[in-house]
Amino acid sequence: MDNLRLTRRLLLSGIGSTAVAAGTAGCESGPGRRPPPEAVATPRSPTPHRTAPGRTDEASLRRRIASLLVVGFRGEQLRQAPWVSTAIRDGLGGVILFDRDLSTDAVRNIRSRQQVTALVKSLRQASPRLIVSIDQEGGRVARLNPGNGFPATRSEAEIGAANSTSTTRSWAQGLVQELTSVGVTLNYAPVVDLNVNPNNPAVGRLGRSFSANAEVVVKNATEEIQVHRAAGIKTSLKHFPGLGSATANTDFAVADVSDSWRPTELEPFQRLISAGAADSVLVGHVLNRQLDPDRPASLSRAVVTDLLRGRLGFKGPVVSDDMQAVAITSRFGRDEAVALALAAGVDLLVFGNQQVYDPNIVTETVSGVLNLVRSGRLTEARIDESVARVDALRPKG
Repeated sequence: MDNLRLTRRLLLSGIGSTAVAAGTAGCESGPGRRPPPEAVATPRSPTPHRTAPGRTDEASLRRRIASLLVVGFRGEQLRQAPWVSTAIRDGLGGVILFDRDLSTDAVRNIRSRQQVTALVKSLRQASPRLIVSIDQEGGRVARLNPGNGFPATRSEAEIGAANSTSTTRSWAQGLVQELTSVGVTLNYAPVVDLNVNPNNPAVGRLGRSFSANAEVVVKNATEEIQVHRAAGIKTSLKHFPGLGSATANTDFAVADVSDSWRPTELEPFQRLISAGAADSVLVGHVLNRQLDPDRPASLSRAVVTDLLRGRLGFKGPVVSDDMQAVAITSRFGRDEAVALALAAGVDLLVFGNQQVYDPNIVTETVSGVLNLVRSGRLTEARIDESVARVDALRPKG
């Protein structure tokens, strides 16, 4: 617990807050400057914003809420998931594609290049501004892979070990070429977690981190992001505020890094944000009592609003990790997790529909958030803030 006491002293002293705030004023610091390792925000207790709801057009509000959701579905063709077509018609924000179904291990959305290209085309025809997202990190986390007709890709760990700008650019161009060929618009990458624990089942063991060295992470992530941007594909830095020291995978268990996390794990996020390289930031379901004594990062106002937005100065969209992950559903349940995530400042809620498969996920979540606004637990203005930020992730249509 020595590190925990040290971090708390830094938080109370305000030293870290000042350092991060100074480091995010403009983009001049860039990816080449190192912030102090103690650069971490002073957390405040999360308090949901409660204001009496005003009169509103319910149909319009439902569409705006739906636009903040990304969902996974079973089907190689859109007609196999009619509920998705209905959700898109009603304003759904986006979809996430998977190669395999977690429960059945059957093909989910990607059987071949021709098939998935046709699927994405039908999705984009249903809504030209629909976010079509995927996890295409490279290596073991690649939904487009040799099993469904795409080239094998090197992992971030392999790329970080080479640490060559030309190698990284060529690797990223390969990833992006496949993404553009099928029509994907948002890639949940790069992973910018520091490889603090090589035995981490969620990061280290899977080769998902460029390095334990922040310089290597920032250098290679910057190159990867630039290649994505040149092709018009948005990216998402993950997993804020750092999952590299975890000993559990948040998809299947609670990952508590309270004793192992170090403030230096914020460095890649801070530097990439300062350089203007963050299209979005994905917040993990990691429990870090150094930053919030009770709630995981994805549900914590102290982490999302006070630290990420306030101290690191991030103004763009914040994306959730899978809202059906065991790490949060086992304790909070889906509806309360959604309420807490929105109150914390998360903008785009992702439901992979892998842990459980729920064709009613959109209608039930929209109704639940609508009730939060009616009750005054959330305001309509809070919803509109997220709508405006998420708009930056949408294709132009």
